[in-house]
Amino acid sequence: MTVEIAPTTIAVLGGAGKEGSGLALRWAHVGHKVIIGSRSAERAAEAAQEINDILGREAASGAANLAAGEAAEIVVLAVPFSAQRALAEEVRGALAGKILIDVTVPLVPPKVSRVQLPGGGSAVEAIQTMLGADVRVVSAFQNISAHHLKHLDAEIDCDVLVCSDDKDAADLVVGLSKQIGLGAWNAGVLANSVVSEALTSVLIALNMRYKVPGSGIRITGIER
Repeated sequence: MTVEIAPTTIAVLGGAGKEGSGLALRWAHVGHKVIIGSRSAERAAEAAQEINDILGREAASGAANLAAGEAAEIVVLAVPFSAQRALAEEVRGALAGKILIDVTVPLVPPKVSRVQLPGGGSAVEAIQTMLGADVRVVSAFQNISAHHLKHLDAEIDCDVLVCSDDKDAADLVVGLSKQIGLGAWNAGVLANSVVSEALTSVLIALNMRYKVPGSGIRITGIER
């Protein structure tokens, strides 16, 4: 299904990593202006050039994390759990009035196939509490394997659970998800993000047990 969303500027912080670069590639592919954010502006520029080489056009640029966040309308946090809070603190001055899509999964190596939620709650909800009401935090993409995102011609047989305390922000992220070929659903308030965050460890366990690169979930009973 084609979803019409006006082109916007999306900063993907951690966009040089596997998940972040996959999302950045797909958003650039459908016409959004993408800024890769990284601790190193040079590494960000390299990751952006990789996207441009794949697409055959100038669709992405790179910058240090704070500069990327300042230049974007939507900011995506796609870093390991160990870096989540520090990076959110670093860029919080660039987030007021914006949507922050947090892709964080609270994985604690080496037992990444075991659910280990911080304090028994949502790692993404904790970021909303820290940043305050001026930032509309949305939880999404935790259960989508980076393995799928890099193959632009492949159909991704996975759904995205989108959670936020701001319904309009969640609905926008549902649209951004569908625009890049994913099934996506507004799954309620941000506290519900504990489900998708915990489910990632379950999917990792399934990948290991059944020797597949990227298991996922599908929501049934709702017309697509």
